[in-house]
Order: sequence, then C-alpha cells, then structure tokens
Amino acid sequence: MQWPASPPTPAGRCIPRSRLHTSPLVRSTASGAVAAGAGAGGGGNSGDLGDMIPMDRIRNVGIIAHVDHGKTTLVDCLLKQSGALSGSAAMQETRVMDSNAIEKERGITILSKITSLMYRDHRINIVDTPGHADFGGEVERILSMVDSVVLVVDATEGPMAQTKFVLTKALARGLRPLVVLNKVDRPTSRSDEVDSELLELFLALGASDEQTGYDILYASAKDGWCTRDPAEVAALAGGAGSGGQQAAGSMVPLFDAIVNEVPAPTGEREGVPFSMLVTQLEANAYLGKCALGRITSGTVRVGDKIRVLEPDTGLVREEGKVTRLFLRSGVQQVEMSQAGAGDLVSVSGVPTVGVNTTIAAPGVAEPLSFIPIDPPTISVTFSVNDSPLAGREGTMLTSSMIRDRLRREAETNVALQIVDDSKSESMEVRGRGELQLSVLIETMRREGFELSVTPPRVLYKRSPDNKLEVLEPYEEITIDVDHQSAGTVIEKLTKRKGELKSFTDVADKARLVLHIPTRGLLGYASEFKNDTHGTGVMNHTFLRYGEHVGALEKTRKASMVCLSGGTATSYALNMMEPRGRLFVRNGDDVYPGMIVGELSKDGSDLEVNPTKAKQLTNIRAAGKDETIRLTPVKQWSLEEVIAYVNPDEAIEVTPTQIRLRKQVLDPNRRKQQSRKRVNDTDQFIE
Repeated sequence: MQWPASPPTPAGRCIPRSRLHTSPLVRSTASGAVAAGAGAGGGGNSGDLGDMIPMDRIRNVGIIAHVDHGKTTLVDCLLKQSGALSGSAAMQETRVMDSNAIEKERGITILSKITSLMYRDHRINIVDTPGHADFGGEVERILSMVDSVVLVVDATEGPMAQTKFVLTKALARGLRPLVVLNKVDRPTSRSDEVDSELLELFLALGASDEQTGYDILYASAKDGWCTRDPAEVAALAGGAGSGGQQAAGSMVPLFDAIVNEVPAPTGEREGVPFSMLVTQLEANAYLGKCALGRITSGTVRVGDKIRVLEPDTGLVREEGKVTRLFLRSGVQQVEMSQAGAGDLVSVSGVPTVGVNTTIAAPGVAEPLSFIPIDPPTISVTFSVNDSPLAGREGTMLTSSMIRDRLRREAETNVALQIVDDSKSESMEVRGRGELQLSVLIETMRREGFELSVTPPRVLYKRSPDNKLEVLEPYEEITIDVDHQSAGTVIEKLTKRKGELKSFTDVADKARLVLHIPTRGLLGYASEFKNDTHGTGVMNHTFLRYGEHVGALEKTRKASMVCLSGGTATSYALNMMEPRGRLFVRNGDDVYPGMIVGELSKDGSDLEVNPTKAKQLTNIRAAGKDETIRLTPVKQWSLEEVIAYVNPDEAIEVTPTQIRLRKQVLDPNRRKQQSRKRVNDTDQFIE
C-alpha cells in the first residue's frame, strides 16, 4: 500500500492525537443542509481515534465487490458522513481512497487501503479492496485482517465474476457478509432478482446456514443513503431527483449494521506477548518502511523492543524497537502511543520487514500463519531497451536498475513473482493478468525507465498424477453484450477453445458465461471492443488448471517490418497504406526490425521501407507531397499492445513512447530462428 508522503508537521510528521477532533455523524436533510446527529442507533461519537480502546468497541470490516459496483464510492460516503474528512481538502473530492495517480486516471482501485472512523464510541476500521480480478491478491491478503465483509453488488448487474471470487475467499474464512445492493435508485434496478441470484451463489459456494442468513441493505452510494426497508427506496430515490437536492437519508443503517452485527475482534491483550502479521508495506519519506497489519495478541508501545520473524522458518531477520505507531483516519495518519490486539496499525522501526513476516516481542519464536496467494497464470520478460533509439528519453536504463526496481515491487506485491537466474540481463515477471502487468509497466515508465517487454505467456504445469500430461490455466469469463452481438462473441470464443456454460437475459443485455483457457483470452480484448462496438462488458477470473487443449487458431495477421533506419516520410507511408494498417506517422523515427503496421491479409511478414523519399526532379516537385492524406494512426494503450503482440515480437516502452518491434532486429537472424520450431510449452512448465 503506497500513500503520498505528507508534509512535515511539528509532531513526528503525523497528526498528533491532541490535535485530532472527531466529528459527529452528519446527516443530510431534504433541503440540503447538514445537521449533526447521533444517528438511528443513538449515542454520539466520542473518544480519540489515537487512544487504545477496548476490543469490544472495535470493528474490522472489509469492503469487497466486483469492479464498478460502487465500492470506493461507498467508502467515500462513509468517511464524509462520519466526519473523518472534515476540514480537509478531500471532503470535496470523489474516490478519496484512490490516491494512486494511475487509480485516479483509470477509475479503478489497484491497492487495498485502510482507514478508520468513530461512530457511537466504536472505532470502525474499513479496508477498501480492488474489484478487478488481476488484483485479487490484494483481496486475499486483507481477509486475515477483518472479522466481516460488506459485499457490494450492483442492483442491475447482479453477481459477477469477481463477486464470486471475493465471496468464495470470504466464505472460506468463515466470515458472515453484510450485503449492500447498490444503485437501487436506477430505473433498471432489479433488486428481487439479484437477491435470488445472490442466494443461489451463496448456496453454490457451500455457505453455512449462518452465512446464508445475511442481511440486505438497499443503497445509493452516489446519493449518500441506504435503508433496510425496500419500500423506502422509491421515496429516497425520489428525494435526489429533479431539483438536484440530496435525498433525505444517510448511511446510518449501514453504520448501525456494522456496529451491531460485525463481531468484535478476538484475542488477548493482557499476559501474552505482542505479535502481528505484516499484511502490507507503505513507504514514508520521513519514517522509512512502515509495516501495516492487525495485532494478533498482546499490546505494543512506542519504544518497545521487537523482532522480525521469517515466514515459515521463524528465523530472526532483524531486531529493533518501535519508533512510531499510528493508524489512519480518513486520508491522514494519526499517532498512537500504544495499541493492542484487534487494532489495525502501522509500525516503523524495522526496515527489513516484508509482507507475511511476523513482528513480535523478543520472546516470541513462532511466526504467525498467513493466507497463501493463488498462483500467477501468465508471465512476461523484462529486459533493457536495446533498440537504436534507446536512451533518448529515460534515465533508468541498465539491467541492474530494472532488477532492483522489480525486487522492490515483489517485496510489497506478493501476487507478483520475480524469476531471476542472475545470468542474463532479463527477468521474468509472473502475475495474474494483463492489467496487473500493464500497471507495473506504466508505473515504471513514469519513473523514467526504458524497457523491452516480451508478450505474455501462460504458465503450464505437469499433472501430479501423470508427469507426461500438461495442464494449463482456465478462466471463467462473464460477458454482457447486446443480443445482436452475442452470436459473434460466442463464435470467436469457441474458436479460442471457449465452452459456453450459460446464456441468460439480464435487463436488456445477454449475459454469457464461458470457461476458456487463459491462452484464448490473450489478445481478445481489442477484438471484443470492435465486435460489440464498445458496448460490451467483459470480466474474468481464474478458475482452475485443466487439460491442455492443443494449439489455437491464429487470430492476428502478419506485420509490416521496417528494414531501414531514419524518419518515416509521407511519400513512403502513402505507398504502404493500401497494404494494411499503419502504426507510425509522418516524421516518426523508425529503425530496422521495428513493426510499422499490420498487413490486411494473412501471410508472412513483409519488410518495408517507410523512410523512402521521393527523388526530386524538375517534374516531381516536393510541394506535391502536401496533397497526401494519410489515415490517422490510433494511439496504443499498454493493455492493447500487450494483448496484440505476437510471440516473436516485443514492446519497447519509454517514458513517452510505446513501440512494437521484433525481438531479433537483424533480418538474417530472424530467418534462421524461424526455421527452428521449438515447442514453447516446455520452457514455461512449472
């Protein structure tokens, strides 16, 4: 978890407890005015967030949902109505928990984040988690920190692929969810049907009788209200209508449900040594590396001696003392002098700490157990940028810089695996999906790195029962499309070895659920957008390892490969354009081996010269080039490029440019390698 560094303050660069003021829960009236009140549960907010409070007044809850179901908006609403953001600039912002620059640009949550607020003398620690399947590792880790989860489900879309994934993990931990049907104020809302679909999902996942007895709240996080009574939905939704005024409701029912129904944390504070499992790391410009986790037992104070135990082995990695202890309120850090079992806190003072390590008192020798993370399914190889244009923009160019950066990433993101044989300049990075890897690449390019990245490859396994049998990862894919596009989508996914499991109508869309090898999804995203004219929604999550289904049909056409270096000219591009789609513009720098376009028909790659200039004579004047009109070139996104490239190609990434190229730039060497048909499955088998 990474937060932007806060400016220095007089008290250790965190907010001192003496300056922290908690506000009462605010409720919006029909006229739009804000009034202070204690809420339906009675009792106002009192106490200091920085104090250690009894365990029976602590509630640790995670917010889980499928992507775009309103989870982060719901957290915003809870923070603002509780007063946790009072007096800060974040009070006027949206998605305040998405502090990462890429999160704000893409509108998704990438890193799970923790905050806290006070309500009815209770401290509610809230964990906001990602909703995309590629960042499922963040969800898996935080479940060890919470005692219940709030499952947010879109009242129109209903349970989706990631809903099933996060719910499976929560039920396996024995957690009893609170269900919030969000966006019930929409005309397309179908609350009763979604309720039935949820119950079927709970039963299909083997939920216990207690877990299936979940409570449902109906909410509109965008308008800031929720209710237990479905009969009140129409009145509350009407209050946020034509006049632009906010509904005469609040999140009090959800606050009360968390306080009354989420169990208090268990553990002992007195007479037992301190121990805490590190779940996340955060970098602080003034305090160094800080470890965040839930205290399992005992109490800890600033100045106490602690040790870091390796996971599994229990070896002592480091000994030190607690220099700072704090929790987060809203988007700010609050200093604490002591904390006890059940608290979610950050500890500084042990710089070698890592995720899944145990921080404990000196007498503790056994590390705490942690939740294993689902294995990665695809991999890419990072190496230095060795193109003729290398070094023009970036400042981080060497393999040692790339290796150090990837190792630092692996320390905080345990869902990524770094494979480094130390004999080559390249490193293999294994992850969950194309989006997760593209976010890492985008982060590094903004830091000034220049990279060469190979296309993603799936990770195979040997069958435990038959060592000669190869297993490959499968995904469950859920697609919502217009009915007229459903046939095209099914046809293309069937060619990619997809198997249709269900076809249902949801509102005015057709919902398709298929099981497909991960290989079949690589490169399909751009085709899906074209086939559905941008109106389709596709989500997928890891399903299992299954039987290898053999080779897939080739879906991409051949490339136009540059055979000379220089600057592309409109004269040459005009002659190339009838052959296919161009990737470069007039004036772009090109080099031998760079991919400058895609052919319009199947066949082998075509070598072209985009730098060819018109030979000027008395008859052929330069001015006639002004009449050339080339088709505009589409800007690539990282996800599109990663999904597009062929196995023998690579992606050149610089701080401002994304280029496609052949892995081997020399044309003679490429011809030699093309004659050697190697089974690429063997080198990626675990």
